[in-house]
Amino acid sequence: MGLFERYLTVWVALGIAAGVGLGVVMPGLFQGVAALEVAHVNLVVAVFIWIMIYPMMIQIDFAAVRDVGRRPRGLLLTLVVNWLVKPFTMAALAVLFFEHLFAPWVDPQSASEYIAGMILLGVAPCTAMVFVWSQLTKGDPNYTLVQVSVNDLIMVFAFAPLAAFLLGVTDVTVPWETLLLSVVLYVVLPLVAGVATRRLWSRAGPGVLGARVARLKPWSVAGLIATVVLLFGFQAPTLVAQPMIIGLIAVPLVLQAYGIFFIAALGARWLKLPHEIAAPACLIGTSNFFELAVAVAISLFGLSSGAALATVVGVLVEVPVMLSLVALANRTRHWYPAAAAVDVLPSAAVSRSSRR
Repeated sequence: MGLFERYLTVWVALGIAAGVGLGVVMPGLFQGVAALEVAHVNLVVAVFIWIMIYPMMIQIDFAAVRDVGRRPRGLLLTLVVNWLVKPFTMAALAVLFFEHLFAPWVDPQSASEYIAGMILLGVAPCTAMVFVWSQLTKGDPNYTLVQVSVNDLIMVFAFAPLAAFLLGVTDVTVPWETLLLSVVLYVVLPLVAGVATRRLWSRAGPGVLGARVARLKPWSVAGLIATVVLLFGFQAPTLVAQPMIIGLIAVPLVLQAYGIFFIAALGARWLKLPHEIAAPACLIGTSNFFELAVAVAISLFGLSSGAALATVVGVLVEVPVMLSLVALANRTRHWYPAAAAVDVLPSAAVSRSSRR
């Protein structure tokens, strides 16, 4: 590991401190950057996320993507956790904390809005950032691409009805511009650029591709740190003005993240998934598609609502929590069997499938 990767937690901590400090000292600067958005997608953040995941997209080999069909269990685990477990555990935790445990400190109207915001986070599993967590755990980039792509496809159809059911409302309007623009900016464009770059560099001779990707890795980490600085800079006034409420909202969100991770990890062990498939499958459900959740919260409840604040707190806690889960995933590598021995359909079945 290089210097950036080895001390990533330190750089993120410094990025958080820098973001909060700069956001307090120069709020006008961050307000100007925050205004550069289309359909609630901040264009500057989009550029930094693009820088983050572009090196990872270069590593995707489409010839190997075809083999994912021989290893369906990891994809099954991802879909079960994301759509049959996570939304309901998030709703249960939100109700437990804000209707019962935290009831003495929060008025009922605010509590209901915080619950709504957390539910919106629960029904919006992560997309682009999964490529970052996958790389940090040495996950299979080809399999991760399929996991993210299928997850995005399901989100198009399942987000609105699931959110409406858990929120108890019937007028959930999906901000299609936010959803589609985010997928294009965070997945499609960097994927196309990565495929084109991979083909170009592969023609330059053996070893060139690996060497150039290695040189790009520090840029990926720099994109992550820059994103952290911006996100915390955007919310610095809220962090300073409402530290207690932010702390209360963070408690169930953190418990949800760790709980979903361990549920997925146990499922991965039961399915005997190799680590390079199990780790991204565990991490995709623990982080959130926060752009979508924030946009829906604002459209349903208003910019200054408790629901919008809860989705913003989800943004604030995500990176530190996910880094700790990445470290945990790497330390538990021995829980999982070798890749060559598991999660592959019999060759005869694959042969019959290919003949069809």
